[in-house]
Amino acid sequence: MLAALLAASVLAAEPTAWEKDESAYLKNITQVTKDFVRAGEGYFSPDGKTVIFQAEEKDGGNPFYQIFTMVLATGAMRRVSTGVGKCTCSFFRPDGKKILFASSHLDPDAKKHYAEEYQQRKDDAASGAHRRYRWDFDPYMTIFEANPDGTDLKPLTHAKGYNAEGSYSPDGKQIVFTSNRDAADSLEIYVMDADGKNVRQVTHAPHCYNGGPFFSPDGKRVIFRSDRKEKDRLQLYVINADGTGEKALTDDVNWVCWAPYWYKDGKHIIYTAADHGTGMRPNYDLYWMDIDTGKKVRVTFAPGADVLPVFSPEYKKLMWTSTRDGNQPSQLYIADFTPPPEK
Repeated sequence: MLAALLAASVLAAEPTAWEKDESAYLKNITQVTKDFVRAGEGYFSPDGKTVIFQAEEKDGGNPFYQIFTMVLATGAMRRVSTGVGKCTCSFFRPDGKKILFASSHLDPDAKKHYAEEYQQRKDDAASGAHRRYRWDFDPYMTIFEANPDGTDLKPLTHAKGYNAEGSYSPDGKQIVFTSNRDAADSLEIYVMDADGKNVRQVTHAPHCYNGGPFFSPDGKRVIFRSDRKEKDRLQLYVINADGTGEKALTDDVNWVCWAPYWYKDGKHIIYTAADHGTGMRPNYDLYWMDIDTGKKVRVTFAPGADVLPVFSPEYKKLMWTSTRDGNQPSQLYIADFTPPPEK
């Protein structure tokens, strides 16, 4: 009897086929967040000891994301946003002394939107409908700077419209972000000084979305996503920080490619992608790409969605947002990362 139980235990512990596929690149996968309705889009502090992320609080009375930090060694967490409105796209300044994030808490009707969201969820549950994820580009979204504990909060953007998706340059002197300040239907990428001054436009592709930008490790280029070829079918692009030398990295509208993030060599990226041309519900996974050759390698194989990957400061760990088995809400995960070998 004991032998049978031990044998069953061994069989239960045997990794699945998809776990074996992932193990070439990801080891010691650990779930980071769990005390939230949902959580995701996390980024490491410069010393790698803390992460900042967005999450929906349980029984918080607000169905939208707020911004939190967590000390990885202890699990100690704090909310660093106001608790009002919607929040997204948090990031640490490279010196660790400031954070930035986007928030709609200045919207005078921010709390009125809560009931609408809760009612929509109730209707979806009653009908069995699976609502397609869609970001609404809230016109009150403003980029804020704060101390790492959320104090000394002040706006960095003042133009009307959607201002979000910001991140710092490697030297901390500039912020790249997305805004529709010049036309409601044109979401372009801009760069501003870290104090919010000297705003200049980087992309010029009107009547579409250009977003999710990040500076390259040397600060000379910006990687981003855009649906300029076909609405909602995001593709990846790279451009010089001064707006010259734009280049498409993906070019297949059957696929949606987004959330690119640089590797330390400035030659490779990791990103999220899914094939929307199969006629079936697409499943998002993480991919590795050589941006010079276009060669890509699939990194995740879980049944659920794997999205929004980022590297730790020393590039030895990967953090991403996942539902893993496809049945649970999204949470943050961290794993040891081994880059795919060059072929």
